[in-house]
Amino acid sequence: MGKIARVPVPKLSALLAAAAAGALALSALPSNAAEPVQPVQPAVTTDISSAFTAASAKYDVPREVLVAVGYAESHLEDHGGRPSQSNGYGVMHLVSNNKNPTMSEAAKLTGLPVEKLAKDIPSNIQGAAAVLDSYADSAGLQGDARKDSGRWYEAVARYSHSADGPTARLYTDEVFRIIGAGVQAEGVTVAPTKVTPQRGTYAKVAPLGTRTESSVAAVDYPGAIWNAACSCNYTVGRTKAISAITIHVTQGSYAGTISWFKNSAAQVSAHYVIRSSDGQITQMVAEKDKAWHVGTENPYTVGIEHEGFVDNPSWFTDAMYKSSAALVRNIADRRGIPKDRAHIKGHSEFPNQTHTDPGPNWNWTYYMQLVNGGNPNPPTYNFTTYGSGVRVRATPRLNGTIITELPGPTQVFVTCQVQGDTVTAEGTTNNWWAKLRDQGGYMTNIYISDPNPKLPGVPVC
Repeated sequence: MGKIARVPVPKLSALLAAAAAGALALSALPSNAAEPVQPVQPAVTTDISSAFTAASAKYDVPREVLVAVGYAESHLEDHGGRPSQSNGYGVMHLVSNNKNPTMSEAAKLTGLPVEKLAKDIPSNIQGAAAVLDSYADSAGLQGDARKDSGRWYEAVARYSHSADGPTARLYTDEVFRIIGAGVQAEGVTVAPTKVTPQRGTYAKVAPLGTRTESSVAAVDYPGAIWNAACSCNYTVGRTKAISAITIHVTQGSYAGTISWFKNSAAQVSAHYVIRSSDGQITQMVAEKDKAWHVGTENPYTVGIEHEGFVDNPSWFTDAMYKSSAALVRNIADRRGIPKDRAHIKGHSEFPNQTHTDPGPNWNWTYYMQLVNGGNPNPPTYNFTTYGSGVRVRATPRLNGTIITELPGPTQVFVTCQVQGDTVTAEGTTNNWWAKLRDQGGYMTNIYISDPNPKLPGVPVC
């Protein structure tokens, strides 16, 4: 994200005073998730699955709805108690800003202090359940109707506190997509649930992305959806020619980021936002105008935000990488920008920055291969267990010969690269390697070198 560190959170003291006596002021909590903050370590291991079950039962919210909201917001990560770009906290993203009061509402409904709601996972889940319960009550959802997940559509849409109807529908449709697909996250499993969303008033709202003649004319990239940021969050025109592209991570959800850029209090924006699940692209600022995303370097850059959080690689999907790379390639070709790492850089790599995005989980090697027209579908090879170790079968070029063994789990996957970092393995040092595909943070950034000195330049797979 760009200038988030400079954004004050409005009237927090008043919100917190109404929330609970003695609660920790959120203004004392960090205002920017990308800043280096010491995370709070829980004293005991949290049973997040039980926390969802308990909150669901206490507030009569379907468990699949509660889990899907949390997964859409955070992939069920609390990020050590650090806030999102819109000042939201925890697995359920309880928020305190000028448009979204879910944190103060949760404090009032549960009687829990804000600090606990922000940093204790079960309390955070309980707070969200209480808020959803209150919204369902306001909508008249009672009795057996509460057991029908599809009837919770409007309550979930209200929970998002989106900037407008189309953005609220974008958010809620994603939650219901997750309900239908099911969730398998660390510690939490929800089976796929067949559900028919009853959109109510949102049935008449055109989904975000419905193209009109004017919206098609507004975008610089043909595949993008036009949804303008608040004019108070960017500058019309530029003072320098575009010569670089900035890669960001939103520190929040796709719909939440779009909503934030439309919020007059944000004082931040980007030209594009990309969704994790399918690579959908929304353009919010015209390239000819200066978005506020990378501080002093705004005048000459185009900013691209990617849905997710820097500390959780599960957000960085292949669909997102491919979509983003196609966009970057298009911008670079139109603007005459070299497609290299000197001109396509992460937020943290520009001068005068305090942010860390896109962080160590962003796969720059694969991404730049895609940007430069490399194979968009790198081959995947299966490691199958033999005896005590994993044996790697070679490419057809090596006639399927087993060429190395290494300890490992029963089945892992590798993505073959052409050329990468210098790696020493199996007694050989070279810069041809295969990288184990990240398993949601498991086996992250593990490389295997070519062990066969007779065939230099041939990856292990």
